[in-house]
Amino acid sequence: MYTSPILKLGKRDGILARTTHPVVIAGPCSAESEAQMLQTARGLKKLQGVSIFRAGIWKPRTRPGTFQGMGTAGLEWLKTVKQETGLRTACEVAGTSHVAEALKHEVDVLIIGAHTTVNPFLVQEIADALKGVTIPVLVKNPVNPDLPLWLGALERLQQSGVSDLGAMHRGFSTLDNAPYRNHPKWDHVMELKSIHPDLPVYCDASHIAGRRSLLRPVSQRAISLGYDGLMLEAHHNPAAALSDAGQQLMPQELDMLLQSLNYESIDPEAARQGVEMEELRKQIEYLDDELLDLLSRRSKVSARMESFPKAGVAEALQVVHWDLVLENLLLQANSAGINKDFVQTVFQEVRKHYAQTYLYQA
Repeated sequence: MYTSPILKLGKRDGILARTTHPVVIAGPCSAESEAQMLQTARGLKKLQGVSIFRAGIWKPRTRPGTFQGMGTAGLEWLKTVKQETGLRTACEVAGTSHVAEALKHEVDVLIIGAHTTVNPFLVQEIADALKGVTIPVLVKNPVNPDLPLWLGALERLQQSGVSDLGAMHRGFSTLDNAPYRNHPKWDHVMELKSIHPDLPVYCDASHIAGRRSLLRPVSQRAISLGYDGLMLEAHHNPAAALSDAGQQLMPQELDMLLQSLNYESIDPEAARQGVEMEELRKQIEYLDDELLDLLSRRSKVSARMESFPKAGVAEALQVVHWDLVLENLLLQANSAGINKDFVQTVFQEVRKHYAQTYLYQA
C-alpha cells in the first residue's frame, strides 16, 4: 500500500468538511450566459442542501473547434450569482492565469481538474500561485487510476499552505467503462480514504455517470461510503446545454434526486466491504475469462492432432503417463494452496475428453 508521509491533515473544520449531511455542489457544466447562470442558480437556491454553485469557465476539450467555455466573462456571471443568491461559488482552474482570474472574481472554491492532476508541473505552478492564499481546493483524481499521482497533487498544494483541502472522485478511464462514462473504481478511493481518513472526499457523480439514469445509484453509493460531498451538474434547460447535456438535471429534478437519497443508517464499513466484494467478483470474472481462453487454446491444439494418422495418435497416447502428470499437478496445487480435489476433478474431466476424442477414434 502506498503511504503519504508528507500529507498531514488536522481538524475537519473547513468549508469542505461534512457536517450532518454531505455538502452539495451544483451548477451547469458550462457557463453559457448570464441569464442561464442566474436562472439555474435561482432554482438551486431553493433546494435544501445545495450550498455551493459551480460552473465550467474554461473547458478542456479533446479537439479544437468545440465549445471551450466563455472564459473570464463567465467569472463575472459567477460573481453576480454569488451576490444575488448568497451561494458560495466554485470553478475549475488549469493554470496560474486561471487561478489569478478566479481569485480576482472572488471565487470561493477552486477545483483542480483530472487533466491537470496528471501533470505535476502544472499542479506545482498552481500550488506556488496559491501561497499565502486562504481558499479551499478540491483535487480531482487523475484520468487513469494512479494513487501516488493523486496524492502527490494534494501534497504539493498542502506544502504551499492550502489547509482546506479535499479530493474529488470523478471516475477513471479504463478499458471497459460500461455502463459509466468514467469507471468509478470505488476500491481505489477506499484506499485513499484508508491512508488519510480525515481527508474530505467528494463524488463528481455527473462525470462518473455520464447519463441521468445513473446519477442516483452513483450518488447513493458515495453517501453510503461516507463521502463528504456530492457534485452534480444542473441546468435550467439541459436540452439546450452547450456541453454534456445528457448528464445535467433541471433544478427540480436535482431536488427529487437529493430527496430520494438515504442519508440515515449509513454503515461505511459495510459499504466498503461491499466494494471489496464487488472488486473480487470482477477479478473472478476476469480469471474465468482467462480460464476459458486457456481451454479454448488447448482445444485448438488438440484439434490439430486430428490431422495426424490414427496410428500416430494411438502411439502418442501410449506415451502420455497420466499418473505422473496428475502427481505433478497435485504437487503444484499443494504449493499454490489450491484444493487438490478440485484439481483432480478437472484433470479427470480433461483426461476423459482426451480419451473420448482420440482413443476411441484410433
